[in-house]
Amino acid sequence: MQMPPTEPDTLFEDLLQDLPPETIAMAYEFKAFCRARKIKTPQQLLRVVLLYCGLDQSLREVAGTMTLLGSRLTDSAIAERLAACRPWVKALLPKMLKPSARVPLLAGRRFIVIDGSTVQAPGATGIHYRLHLGLDLVTLEFTHVHISDATTGESLRHFALGPDDIAVADRGYCHPTAVAAMVHAGAHLVVRLNPYNMPLFQPDETPLDVVQRLQQQAPCTLRSLPVRVGPAQQRVAGWVHAYRLSEEQANKARARCRQQNSKKGHVPQARTLFLAAWVLVWTSLPPEELSADTVLALYRVRWQVEIPQPHYGSRARLSLAAA
Repeated sequence: MQMPPTEPDTLFEDLLQDLPPETIAMAYEFKAFCRARKIKTPQQLLRVVLLYCGLDQSLREVAGTMTLLGSRLTDSAIAERLAACRPWVKALLPKMLKPSARVPLLAGRRFIVIDGSTVQAPGATGIHYRLHLGLDLVTLEFTHVHISDATTGESLRHFALGPDDIAVADRGYCHPTAVAAMVHAGAHLVVRLNPYNMPLFQPDETPLDVVQRLQQQAPCTLRSLPVRVGPAQQRVAGWVHAYRLSEEQANKARARCRQQNSKKGHVPQARTLFLAAWVLVWTSLPPEELSADTVLALYRVRWQVEIPQPHYGSRARLSLAAA
């Protein structure tokens, strides 16, 4: 008969064996672990990181777990130690992950994906407040954390972006006045186009009917259209990159569109059903700086800023703990 293990924490010990051999030395090198106090070893500190970033425990849960293991710690003490671990985790992760093919991005630019969400207390029936976040797409660290009341909606105006910043946002941020203001301030945008909310104009300032322009485009093809957007006296130049879905994908998208309209008692118009078969992304960056394929690839990875919070990646969760 097999005897039970004498060490009850074999899972954590096995995990330590799979980490790079320099993991503990790096904890000292990056000053994540400086001296033994209530957390007595780098291994115990790593346990804190894994409980918070791996098992998605809250700060209070991590503090309780560590207290049960013999070291009484508070929520704030856990947050302080996690903040100190950020450089360590950032240096450690590349050693654990296999190199992957990277899309070349513009040197010296910061790509920031932004999003907002409503926040409710447990058992609440209404919204308590809104959380607006900006996340650096390369470092996965938060660049902006803004909390507003429940009446404040999503807007690009919540984010102070500079000339070297490129914001990636969904169609909820596709407001022509805010888009033009941000571009005039020097920042660039990659935003999912809402053709009903942001009128498009041709370079000669005549209105552009995007449905008419795209009628003859074949499925699974990509096309770029130069356009101007914004209020009459503040228009900015940009490009709409239009990808037509395959017929199978388009049929599924139209079915979702009909279902959503049916719940509201509406029948979708032919124009709505046509646009459901497209991915339309507007950007202020010309194709010679950022190709259409790269723009669409950037938009596809904006999901990393999606909320709710317990599903952030390890480096992102450490950033939020520090914030």
